[in-house]
Amino acid sequence: MFSIYILTYNEATEIADCIQSALRSDDVIVVDSYSTDQTVEIASKYPVRIVQHPFESHGKQRTWMLETIPTKYEWVYLLEADERMTDELFAECEAAIQQNQFIGYYVAEQVMFMGKWIRYSTQYPRYQLRLLKKEKVWFTDYGHTEREVCNGQTSFLKATYPHYTCGKGLSRWIDKHNRYSSDEANETLRQLADGQVEWSKLLWGSSEVERRRALKDLSLRLPFRPLLRWFYMYFLLGGILDGRAGFAWCTLQAFYEYLILLKVEEIQKGLLPENHLQETSESQNGFIKTHKNTSQAFSVSGSAECEK
Repeated sequence: MFSIYILTYNEATEIADCIQSALRSDDVIVVDSYSTDQTVEIASKYPVRIVQHPFESHGKQRTWMLETIPTKYEWVYLLEADERMTDELFAECEAAIQQNQFIGYYVAEQVMFMGKWIRYSTQYPRYQLRLLKKEKVWFTDYGHTEREVCNGQTSFLKATYPHYTCGKGLSRWIDKHNRYSSDEANETLRQLADGQVEWSKLLWGSSEVERRRALKDLSLRLPFRPLLRWFYMYFLLGGILDGRAGFAWCTLQAFYEYLILLKVEEIQKGLLPENHLQETSESQNGFIKTHKNTSQAFSVSGSAECEK
């Protein structure tokens, strides 16, 4: 058995289905960033623990969670509110834990958009580290998201999980990616100044994760990024086979890329101070400043007690 963390912020439309899928485990912890909607109220109806902690960044939130929140089991699974655990994935996770050969496992997502699995234009299988052994993995920030640092060898699982990336509506997707583009603009400038393309990993990387990350570092340096991304996703990856939903997905991703470039230009021309984009990103998340140095934890009636 393993524990499951669910990270949330204003996920009232998603949290019930997510928790129901996670309750295959008897130790589910909702890590909430002080939601202002009914997320906590809905989560409280289920046998889970709820811990509230102010959000600083994706990497810091995950590292704090792993280091601070006790769990019933040594192994944990990281689940986002718009993702789902499945019977097949849960069973494979349990089998992998029993083997005890690795300290973490990558799992591929199935991006669901407009009621359809976007198989081709999402670079499927695209892997994320989801199952891991505590005290062996931590996270650092990279753009709007995070990258893992592993103290040991990792492997890959065959089972996948559905990711309902636009489950809260297109307006919410646009709002979220407006925030993400601010972080990515700053990351683009950092990479151009200090980073470099790891050609060996791009061409001969040992895993899809290494190759994809090297490709992203290369893409930051290419001209006409939005158009190139659309062409790459729609034709080279086969997004045309995803139908109307695939066309919409590729177009949205190209728009997101263009938004990043425009914000990079704002910084480079001095129209905005560089840290303004980060401040804007944080303020748009709606986190209350009075929570900055506090965190709360409470167990909901009926939840399993944590065993050390």
